[in-house]
Amino acid sequence: MAITAKDVQTLREMTGVGMMDCKKALTEAEGNMDKAVELLREKGLAASQKKAGRIAAEGMAYAGVIDGVGAVVEVNAETDFVGKNEKFVDFVKGVAAVVAKEKPADLDALMAAPYGNGRTVQEEQQEMVLVIGENIKVRRFAFFTEGVSVPYIHAGGKIGVLVNLETSLSAEQVNEVGKDMAMQIAALNPRFLDKSQVSQDVLDEEKKIMLVQMENDPKMAAKPEKVKEGIVQGKLGKFYKENCLLQQEFVKDNSMSVEQYAAKVAKELGGTIKLKDAVRFEKGEGIEKKQENFAEEIAKQLGK
Repeated sequence: MAITAKDVQTLREMTGVGMMDCKKALTEAEGNMDKAVELLREKGLAASQKKAGRIAAEGMAYAGVIDGVGAVVEVNAETDFVGKNEKFVDFVKGVAAVVAKEKPADLDALMAAPYGNGRTVQEEQQEMVLVIGENIKVRRFAFFTEGVSVPYIHAGGKIGVLVNLETSLSAEQVNEVGKDMAMQIAALNPRFLDKSQVSQDVLDEEKKIMLVQMENDPKMAAKPEKVKEGIVQGKLGKFYKENCLLQQEFVKDNSMSVEQYAAKVAKELGGTIKLKDAVRFEKGEGIEKKQENFAEEIAKQLGK
């Protein structure tokens, strides 16, 4: 019988095994789903089925420049210990190399891309689960093909930052500026890169909050609306300084902003440096970690 793409997808979801292995198993089982699952288990490929449901919130964020392409990835594991495992770290770097080479459109395309050893990224991930014994998951990625990309990895993979610069200078000349920007992004995690990215909705919300705060302050409430408006504008300047990277005080020298620092270096080197984009991945960000209740666990084991 003909094996459909939907059948392959169903088996993949049931077992967590790569698409090619699922297709082979379904073909061998002549379309029988239960038989295909059995075949995959016999081959040891579906041994990680139970692991797939476990929460992976540790792991590693990694950024690098491979053949001129900047890539940043996050790959999750269940424990911090595995995040330091040499095989796991090699896998994360391998995924970044695939991102740089294949430039996938989305996560599905990345997982289906060749890893470089005869397996796809999905199949290599599956192999890692079997070898390491934990749920491992490629979570997200980004890449830049143009300009100069500068990577920064904080605390051995807790945070990965990739800064992308548009410049008339060489990669070597702007490396320090890019690294300084990346370190500031890692440390302060600004909401925006530049004040031009702050939408009117965000500004309106900030103004509303400030006006309400003034109404609740007896000293401010009686002031004329024009005065209040002037105070709000002043506070919005502070909002930009706190929330926008280029307008923030430069951590290494608070006498200037990050924007002024980049302009100063560009002038000294006789060229231009412009921040085009940046991506910051923090491992486990937004993933709800499972909270184990020790007392409940003991009660469960005692059958209470």
